Amino acid sequence: MFSGSIPALVTPFRNGAFAESDFRDLIDWQIDQGSSALVPCGTTGESATMPKGEHFEVVRVCVDQAKGRVPVIAGTGSNDTAVAIANCREAMDAGADAVLMVPPYYNRPSQEGIFRHFEAVQAACDLPIVLYNVPGRTVTDIQPETLIRIVQAFPDKFVGVKDATGDLARVSTHRAALGEGFAQISGNDDLALAYNAMGGVGCISVTANVAPRLCADFQAACAAGDSAAALALHDRLFALHVAMFSDASPGPVKYALSKVRAGFPTELRLPMVEPCAASRVAMDAALASAGLV
Repeated sequence: MFSGSIPALVTPFRNGAFAESDFRDLIDWQIDQGSSALVPCGTTGESATMPKGEHFEVVRVCVDQAKGRVPVIAGTGSNDTAVAIANCREAMDAGADAVLMVPPYYNRPSQEGIFRHFEAVQAACDLPIVLYNVPGRTVTDIQPETLIRIVQAFPDKFVGVKDATGDLARVSTHRAALGEGFAQISGNDDLALAYNAMGGVGCISVTANVAPRLCADFQAACAAGDSAAALALHDRLFALHVAMFSDASPGPVKYALSKVRAGFPTELRLPMVEPCAASRVAMDAALASAGLV
């Protein structure tokens, strides 16, 4: 259902408030540059610091600006199953095409608890669900056998995974059980080349915020089986992928956006702060290396 270059959109702020005009401009640019779908209110979108009303206003604006040109996959995860269900309903009311859901974080449920969480969510959610496995942030890992169990139990609801585990072997494990119809999408830009080579179909990307055309071209080369072009684009983007996490995200990516989109706001919400000097130097060099400045 989903493939290609899918930016995990930043949320611009000005004077503490959601900067709607900047966000609408970002969405148009992303679509014009070849992004195949959009993810508002994920980790990169600072969803952890958004009140519920603002969170789904951002989703509504994204849907309105996209105007059906590309799908919108809204972040809706929670460590409270009832809240996750309510978030899915809000996303549906906002017009999202699908939802992106982490497993419950902080309370660290068992694998059975993870299964039962998603069992309850899917029963109350009418939208397709993309699982988001990022144990480095959630301290909760959807083990392959659990992911396979979830998808096989509810194949019409769970359509893909954003895999940010860094464990490339899982691509083969998942594909062997679930087939090619289940969309395996990398959550790590720097591993996207290897991930796609093993059967992945795209990346929910931080770097695509800043280099949407290059990321879209990279994914197109992978899909076409043009390994030489894909490797050349990977090499061109690699320093940028690394620089995106040279300090706490999304500080570096907002800094980079201000360099490639004049006037884009770099404001963050506490506890996130602006990237350090070394990070800014690394990002400046990476932008130059990629030919973006």
